[in-house]
This record gives sequence, structure tokens and C-alpha cells, in this order.
Amino acid sequence: MVNKVLLKISTAFVSIIGSSILVFSIIYLLPGDPVLSMIDPSVATPEMVANLRKELGLDQPFYIQFSEYFMNVLQGDFGQSVVNSEPVLPKIVEHFPATLALTITSAVLSVVIGVTFGVLSAIYRNKWIDIIARVIGLFGISMPTFWSGILLILIFSVNLNWLPSIGSDGWKTLVLPSLSLGFVGAGFIIRMVRNSMLDVINEQFIVTLRAKGLSERVVMYRHALRNALIPAITIIGLNIGELLAGTVVIETVFSRQGIGRIVADAIMTKDLPVIQGVVFFSAIVYVVINLLVDLSYSFIDPRVRRAH
Repeated sequence: MVNKVLLKISTAFVSIIGSSILVFSIIYLLPGDPVLSMIDPSVATPEMVANLRKELGLDQPFYIQFSEYFMNVLQGDFGQSVVNSEPVLPKIVEHFPATLALTITSAVLSVVIGVTFGVLSAIYRNKWIDIIARVIGLFGISMPTFWSGILLILIFSVNLNWLPSIGSDGWKTLVLPSLSLGFVGAGFIIRMVRNSMLDVINEQFIVTLRAKGLSERVVMYRHALRNALIPAITIIGLNIGELLAGTVVIETVFSRQGIGRIVADAIMTKDLPVIQGVVFFSAIVYVVINLLVDLSYSFIDPRVRRAH
């Protein structure tokens, strides 16, 4: 068991290295000169541009630039913003709690809505609740987050005046963005849980449990659901990454101060170190979360635990 855990941790570390190479390569290959965004083009001379590029190490080959960047990252240095010269990592750490709160709340809502409707949809197959669940899942998957966010603002903020439409202070400001973001994940979870439950319900051990006289509630919610959630957990783990990526749009729509808003602002000002730092930081969080999800299989499925 310990060896398996160490192997998974090692795999996660390799994934982080691969993510850093991918992120750095994308930023490196982007068209345009980041040096020109740091100085006024009207007064820039070729000598000034060359000197600044040399000072920043941008005149070095790709592998040297990446090795220096990665070693700095291991020491907690994600670089500095080219707009205001502020360190990138403290800025990320300052705004990450707002994004984390939004991501966790959205994930909880998506799991609760997705698992509840997915189970009911499978149990009452082809009934009215199954139709409602499938419609909710379809809308959750197909509706863009910015559109659902605008609709929620129009309904609950503009027309009903129940909840605030902007800001990141207090739990009330979390409701609308969490619903908008969590609705997407709920759509995928509904479909996965429904299909998994339908597969499990037809298994032989379910027939045996019913033959032993166990109540339908115990069979469905204690045995069938536990087995059906195993493949759904993978979707839930992947959903965290989707939620982190979705914060860029949602935090812009609802004017929340999180790392998604930082990326949106950095894109507008072409602040490449900030974009690179936030994307790489998000990749680390995503890899760690999926590692935890992978390890959770051993606690949920006894067969995995025995195999280890």
C-alpha cells in the first residue's frame, strides 16, 4: 500500500513537471515581445529593448530560460509582474482564498445536485423525475457559464433583488456564482451517476441482496449507490479542474477578486509572468486534487484496497 501511494505521488510530481513545461512552452511561443509591453514603444530604442531583454534573461535559449524559471518556482519565486513589478506568488496567495471558496462551494453544489438527481433518475427510470433530471443535465452541460451567470443576475439581483450581483464579501456573494459554475458540473455528474446506477442495478449481487429480503432503500442507497459512485468520483475530480478554469469567466461576470480575475486582467495588459504563474499554480492544485481523488478509491472500494 505504501509503495502504491509513493508511486502515485511520484507520478503526480512528474505531471507537475510536465505541466510546467507545457505552460512555459505556450507562453514562450506566444507571438509578440513581452519586453515591448514593459516600456513605452514611442521612446524605446533597439538598445533599450536589447538591454532589458538581456536583463530579464529573454535572450537565452528555451531550455536555459525554463530551467531558471523552474528552479525559481521550486524556491517559491513565480517571477514579477511586468505592469507593476509586484511578485506574482504573493498576489496569487492573496486572491486564492476567494477562488477556493467559490470552487469548493460550486463543487459541493454540483455533487449534491448531480448525485441526487442522478440516483433518482436511475431509480425512477422513464418517469417524470427521470425526464426532469435529464433536462437539467442537458442544460448544465450545454449552457455557457457566462450566459447562466447573466440570467441569474437578471432574475435574482435585478428583478427580485434577493442577492448581490457583484463582489466577494460574505456568503451571499457566493450564491449566484456558485450556482452558475456548479450547474455545469452537475450536468456531467447526473449523467455519470445515472448510467452507473443503471449498470449496477442490473448486477447479480443486487438481485441476491433483494432475494435475501433487504429493503429496496437499503439495496439502492447502501449497496448500489456506493458501487455506482466509484466511476463518478473520477468525474468529480476532473470537475474540480473545470471549476478552476471556469472561475476566469465567472469572477469576471460577478466582479469577484480571485485568481481568475487576475488572469483576465493580466490578459488585457499582456502581463505574461502573471498569466504563467496563475496557470502553473492552478495546474499544481489540479494535480494535487486528482492525486487525492485517486487515493480515495482505496477507502471507497474494498477491491482496490485489497489489490494494494
